[in-house]
Amino acid sequence: MRIWIVCAVLLAGITAFAQAGDMPGPDAEALWTYITKTDPYCKWEYWPDHQGMQPGRSPHGPMHEIRVNHTAMVKGHPKQAGAIVIKDNFSKEKKLLAVTVMYKIQDYNPMAGDWFWVKYGPDGTVLKAGKPKGCIACHGSRADMDYIMVSDH
Repeated sequence: MRIWIVCAVLLAGITAFAQAGDMPGPDAEALWTYITKTDPYCKWEYWPDHQGMQPGRSPHGPMHEIRVNHTAMVKGHPKQAGAIVIKDNFSKEKKLLAVTVMYKIQDYNPMAGDWFWVKYGPDGTVLKAGKPKGCIACHGSRADMDYIMVSDH
């Protein structure tokens, strides 16, 4: 029986390591492939207490949906490396305008919470990526909340 427990623990550790190894670096194209093919974000959970389409504001559009990967959901707040927060930005008519992403990468950008920021067009075209000053300046007003603009309550 003990050998099965040891094997299960080892397998879980190897699986977690393999998944972490599959995460892209600070590369917008690789991240798009990851969130649309490797681990499709449309299957992720919504931000807690922010289910479905919600009213939004500039610069993200009048409507949005926010999804987070499993790493971001582990403790209800995405403070861990590997956390991904994705906001689909919609028009009033519910047409997708852009996909904005915050992806936490260990030691990538310590001055802004280690977030790698990307804004994609609806087709995955990279519009902004890396450390966009506008994103950091706006979200910086919530540095105490790890640059996250929505509350989990």
